[in-house]
Amino acid sequence: MINEPLTNKTERIQKILSAYGVASRREAERMILAGRILVNGFSAELGQTANPVVDDIKIDGKPLPDMNKHYYIMLNKPCGYITSMTDERSRKIVMELVADISDKTRIYPIGRLDKESEGLLLLTNDGQFANVVMHPKFGLTKTYVVHVRGDIKEAIEKLGMPIEIDSHVVRALSVKQLEEVANGAVIEIIINEGRNRQVRKMCHECGLDVVSLRRVAIGSVKLGNLPLGKWRHLKETEIKSLTAT
Repeated sequence: MINEPLTNKTERIQKILSAYGVASRREAERMILAGRILVNGFSAELGQTANPVVDDIKIDGKPLPDMNKHYYIMLNKPCGYITSMTDERSRKIVMELVADISDKTRIYPIGRLDKESEGLLLLTNDGQFANVVMHPKFGLTKTYVVHVRGDIKEAIEKLGMPIEIDSHVVRALSVKQLEEVANGAVIEIIINEGRNRQVRKMCHECGLDVVSLRRVAIGSVKLGNLPLGKWRHLKETEIKSLTAT
């Protein structure tokens, strides 16, 4: 289960920022290095510790958010948006699609979907919830529907075997053909990892060209009929299903 939120404890700055839903720990480290975090009026340093109750911690000049209100959001991400909080190249970011929430509290994406992919993306301001969803040790499955071109019969057999990608051996939990289309097929791939562009790379290694890729489920939480580009709050039962570890 999710651990209790940090209260009157001395912890590393990035852990505090994660627990308060400011950002993931990795993103928090980047914020510290960029000088965006102040502790008692001084720029924070990597490895520094603080007590969120006693010390004055500010993010871009603003205090830590209220921990009493957590948000758990499901977004149907369209193609063309990058999964990022900001972008120096002025590309479209997923935060634009949840601006009515992110203007009130700082939420951030859990994991990533690449720019060319669409589908289920979770966002939250609960760092411990995000850690449970993302961390490989919890083994949450991720289900993708992929339109591919190529030799489907041979490729599906290969996709079910161990495949080396970026010096790591990965394997799909399940691969099946959903329908046959011109010059290819629509297939379902289920994995319990989340390496960078993993499904696309698996398909490429098996001789398939990916036409489109959509994530339709994380664990038992399904995208359903949520319109493209829209979001909704997760139901309590969905939150519990993702954290029942």
